[in-house]
Amino acid sequence: MMKPFIFLFLFFISCSKFDSQASNTVEDLPKSKILEVKNFIKGKNYNQNLAVFINFKIHSGKYRYFVYDLKNNKILQKAIVAHGDGSVVKNSSALKFSNVDGSHQSSLGKYEIRESYSGKFGKAYRLDGLDETNSNARARAIVLHSYYCIPDKESANPACLSFGCPMLSKNAFNETSKFIDGSKETIILYAFY
Repeated sequence: MMKPFIFLFLFFISCSKFDSQASNTVEDLPKSKILEVKNFIKGKNYNQNLAVFINFKIHSGKYRYFVYDLKNNKILQKAIVAHGDGSVVKNSSALKFSNVDGSHQSSLGKYEIRESYSGKFGKAYRLDGLDETNSNARARAIVLHSYYCIPDKESANPACLSFGCPMLSKNAFNETSKFIDGSKETIILYAFY
């Protein structure tokens, strides 16, 4: 009699764990943000299959950068991504954002991931801001690049900080590069909070 009870108990525990993981993915990447991008790119000369999302609500030591398959509605890549050191609010887990040059803050909004170039961080992609909140991205030299201090794996420790650029680990950047370089159309990156 005890064995079926234990089995049922373990089954319910595993189901509740699965449910919490599934709902966590929804929190990580809200459907409303995915829908917003789908509606934005519809009928435009952007990649209709792929988009990149950054959820700055998530702790910087956790996965909060997502390459997303818009057609099959699934995450293709998760990574840790830095935010600007100016975005840090002292004695708080909250972040602040700016579009002002010299603020060292991250900017929210939709970006076009544009041409790659080789600079002081190696290969990087220029970003063109499409919203009032990030329209100065190119002038501020806000680019997608890798940096040695960004880890590959999640931890409780915060990621190192940038001057406002979304920075990935070398491995995550190389994985993302395959998606970007393999696309004939421009891919949209959407940073939200």
